[in-house]
Amino acid sequence: MHLGFSSMNNVSDPAPVELAVTLEQAGFESLWYGEHSHIPCAQKTPYPPGGEMPEPYKRMMDPYLSLMAAASVTTTLKLGTGIALLLERELFSQAKTIATLDRLTNGRVLIGTGVGWNEEEFTNATQMPWKRRYLGLKETVLAQRELFSKAEPEYHGELIDFDSVWFEPKPLQMNGPPIILGVMGPLGVRHAAQWADGWMPVDVAMPDIEQGIKAFRQQVSDFGRDPDAVEITMVAMGEITTDLLKRYQDMGIARVNIGVGMENWDKPEIVMPMIEEFSKLIPSL
Repeated sequence: MHLGFSSMNNVSDPAPVELAVTLEQAGFESLWYGEHSHIPCAQKTPYPPGGEMPEPYKRMMDPYLSLMAAASVTTTLKLGTGIALLLERELFSQAKTIATLDRLTNGRVLIGTGVGWNEEEFTNATQMPWKRRYLGLKETVLAQRELFSKAEPEYHGELIDFDSVWFEPKPLQMNGPPIILGVMGPLGVRHAAQWADGWMPVDVAMPDIEQGIKAFRQQVSDFGRDPDAVEITMVAMGEITTDLLKRYQDMGIARVNIGVGMENWDKPEIVMPMIEEFSKLIPSL
């Protein structure tokens, strides 16, 4: 099992270059950056954990540019979006960005994605119906896979439709970087089991983690897919111990992503000590 590190990617956080070098030297497998292109001032959508939305959401940098900076000073560290809002960018330019990043990083890219939680942000960025966002994400990923794998790709879905095009260069990874779906509700989990390359749940949102993992793997099997081929990345928001990581490993979880908790998003000074502390657990995994 691998250990990854997630960051809000704020302007006040350790710079991507500094953070990436530290993580690679400490033995971490991957670095993950989230995405919010903007936050609407008039927000009606409730913040999912409850209460006021944390201020750091307003200061997030672009994940793809930050990951490219991280890649420039590393050789083995994998580079993930956690999570990217694929529906809030134009399909072709976004696919070009991902393909280019994958080539320039020598195939180290992982795309964690989801449908987002902020309806106002979503409707500012796309004409796609909010109520059909899961179908929209599925079609976006399927269309992107066509762009990444076919000589003259085309796609004809309900929400995304285009005739054959030339799309080059292709990503270095065959069919593009793995798509890891960060969702928790029944509909989202069903989509992850049906077509995603991986699933990224959050531990504190799961009443029974072991049972949730078993149920997900069963859904994958029910869709006629190999559960071992759909990688699970656990986002760990609670207390991390060696015993906990070993239990996750025994459950078949491939990767655990840690990061500073929401209550510490505005305290960049704790990031480096945290990495040093958790790096001590890596040899036991």
